[in-house]
Amino acid sequence: MFSKNYLLLIGLVAGTACKKDPSLVGPSDSYSTANYPATLNDLNSVLAPCYSNLRDANLFGFHLWPKALSNATHTANSIYNGDPSWNEMAATNLSITNQYVQEAWTSFYTGVKNCNVALQGADFFMKRYGKPQDQSYVDLVKGQAYFLRAYYYFNLECLFGESYITTAGGGDKKGVPIFSELPTGLEGTQKERSTVKEVWDLIVSDLKNSAQLLKGKTWSGNDKGRISEWAAKSMLGKTYVFMQNWNDAKTVLKDVIDNSGASLMPYAKYRDAFIGIPANEFNEESIFELNIDQDSKGNYGVYGNTPNATTINGLIWCPWALGWDGTEGASNPLGYGNEIFHDKNVSRFGFNLGAYTLVSNPNFDGSKAASYTNPQKVMDPAYKQQSLLARTNKTCDPRLFVNALQPWVDSVKFDGEHWFPVSMPNFWAGQPGKYGWSFRKYAPIFNNINNTGPADAWNYYLMRLAEVYLLYAEAAKGTNDNTTALEYLNKTKRRAYGYPVNAASPVDYAGLTATTVAIGDPVLGNNPLYYERFAELFNEGGWWFDVCRWHIGASEAAYYQTALNVNGSLAWNDKTYSWPIPQAEFNSNPKIVGQQNRGY
Repeated sequence: MFSKNYLLLIGLVAGTACKKDPSLVGPSDSYSTANYPATLNDLNSVLAPCYSNLRDANLFGFHLWPKALSNATHTANSIYNGDPSWNEMAATNLSITNQYVQEAWTSFYTGVKNCNVALQGADFFMKRYGKPQDQSYVDLVKGQAYFLRAYYYFNLECLFGESYITTAGGGDKKGVPIFSELPTGLEGTQKERSTVKEVWDLIVSDLKNSAQLLKGKTWSGNDKGRISEWAAKSMLGKTYVFMQNWNDAKTVLKDVIDNSGASLMPYAKYRDAFIGIPANEFNEESIFELNIDQDSKGNYGVYGNTPNATTINGLIWCPWALGWDGTEGASNPLGYGNEIFHDKNVSRFGFNLGAYTLVSNPNFDGSKAASYTNPQKVMDPAYKQQSLLARTNKTCDPRLFVNALQPWVDSVKFDGEHWFPVSMPNFWAGQPGKYGWSFRKYAPIFNNINNTGPADAWNYYLMRLAEVYLLYAEAAKGTNDNTTALEYLNKTKRRAYGYPVNAASPVDYAGLTATTVAIGDPVLGNNPLYYERFAELFNEGGWWFDVCRWHIGASEAAYYQTALNVNGSLAWNDKTYSWPIPQAEFNSNPKIVGQQNRGY
């Protein structure tokens, strides 16, 4: 699992949670744990990799969301068919040598290792060099490291644990190996799998420690992206929900709701909170946010000169713009264009107009060449008017237009200067019955990403108050407090529809089995709790965990039916609720032999 080298040398890798100091964005030195850290600045440098690892190219920097999780959940539909591991994700039929499985295992455990280094470094500093007045700052460092270690283990356990804990049991199943301190030799790097309960208990303990050590600390300025007490408590509440510890979840999450000072942003701000507008960063709803600074032109994002300082998910999720000649057949993506918004998600958000057709442009100027401003064919004007009315009258979920861009209705700055109509992607041009919508959430809207690095220019929410509301609703439902559960589902929905959050509205659900807008969906269509988590947190990386802990994989496959990079109809194999332990782990860790997840 771990290289022996890290026992001797820990590289100073790039980045912190705040704006990136040039001295912290690239390897600048190596040090021995025998005499380092010797100052508070040293200790902060040891903490930096705990944060920067989140932006690793194997994790949130690139591969984990667009290539793995968005395919496994069919958030995206992938035109690219040249990567077997990518295809396995779309088919939810993984092999033990899957590239993205291996990357997630390795890089999440690298995060664990980095946090263990920081925790040991904090104790080493206070024992060897620290003064009494340094203790408060050292406690803050440890609080952040405890949170991040818990966060890395949370992801590892959700992906690789044999099962979730439920009120019926499951804690004795196989979890992931636990490394709670730095090994002192090769033997310490090889451990068997802990139980599911042991892993979740460690996560709970770390988050409690984090919340206590960070209690009352408010970060400002360039430190805004650092972990707070409320981030720790929010993750603790989420952990309790995932463990079905409903009572403790309610207590912790209500504390966040009542005392964190966070509030839901209004819909007008929420609509544009995911597309790289700097004024929306670290807003009133954000609790834990992955800070991203766009790299300068010519630096290839996570693979450039400042690794772990940025992300390039938008390279894959980019929109498509109408061709310069005004045709869909010549449309171009604002990046690679490997993935588009899966058509079935359009109707799942309640859009019921069906696919559009092109007709002759009544305003075409034949004295000029056809172009994106003077196309010969356009969306049927009657259909376009109905689409605009659907938005105005909110006959479909307004969050559809937060998450996606509609061809011929929405526009993007293809060249950073001119607004082009969004287009059906060229590989679907001329095919009837296709929606062909593009991603909007976490996608480049204002410039072709190929011209700017490519690198993303927007922060990623890893926890926000809307999710706390939905987790609180789920915990309330778990304690049979259905009135409270319904109210917090409705608070979240009201914001999406532009109504005051705390007053009854015409769009409120009447009950926990009320009909949602999810057209043709036998599961989400009558389950507001499931639907609200799908709609509110769409393309934010968590739906896979919900699918697995609720065991709705088969119904999801039946709903989506097909994917572009899957041969035939989608199928579901129950083994996929847990990812396989990578083959490379078995090759290097003899103590894990015979402990593979079932079915692999």
